[in-house]
Amino acid sequence: MSMTAPTDSAAAAPPADQDWPVLLSARGLRREFGGFVAVNNVDLDVRHARVHALIGPNGAGKTTVFNLLTKFLQPTSGSIRLLDQDITRTAPAKVARMGLVRSFQISAVFPHLSVLDNVRVALQRPNGLATQCWLPLRSLNRLNERAMQLLESVGLADKRHELAADLSYGRKRVLELATTLALEPKVLLLDEPMAGMGHEDVAVVAELIRGVATERAVLMVEHNLKVVADLCHEVTVLQRGEILTSGDYRSVSQDERVRTAYMGTEDE
Repeated sequence: MSMTAPTDSAAAAPPADQDWPVLLSARGLRREFGGFVAVNNVDLDVRHARVHALIGPNGAGKTTVFNLLTKFLQPTSGSIRLLDQDITRTAPAKVARMGLVRSFQISAVFPHLSVLDNVRVALQRPNGLATQCWLPLRSLNRLNERAMQLLESVGLADKRHELAADLSYGRKRVLELATTLALEPKVLLLDEPMAGMGHEDVAVVAELIRGVATERAVLMVEHNLKVVADLCHEVTVLQRGEILTSGDYRSVSQDERVRTAYMGTEDE
């Protein structure tokens, strides 16, 4: 993975706009495991209608930051705010209900359900059906219209009757994005959404994320730096659990410390 100059489309991308409201923020975020400091003094602002990338070499602490923000891990110190509410000690399930939703590196769909049923499952909680197991199966039919809207928005409407297991890997990730959107997130965290995809699928998912971000905040961990350059308004670089630098892709890619972090030095 190399840190290269931004593409033309990245150069034309609008800079981070400080007037966009901050929906998710962290201040002084720190996490220790025994005597090992995995994340140290991380400050982060994720803004509405912006795509924010969290990048860095392997082992930089990106996934740990994600786990802290979504409360899968509790911070050793520091604070986290979501929609201007302190969630530092809030349980993960409540944080998700507040509108912070995360995808994972590994595709998480029900392989033996149809594409449509995968989305209908995701729609049950926001529509109050997740715990009403005594209702007949036909009660889920009221979710069909919204499920189809979501499938159309991600280009899977024609696949609605296919088993999720029969989709290509890239289309499974697209389906996962649809199920994530079914939860109506205000802040969406995407953990390596392009991992393992071919070029064509990468382009499709990048455009989907661009559209998704017009109505919510997006924070993504991504190793494909061309995607980061083309898609993201703000980039934060982690190294050894600390923020190395932050800014738009052009300024970040020209930072000599970032080049060294990614490519090393001649002496290494």
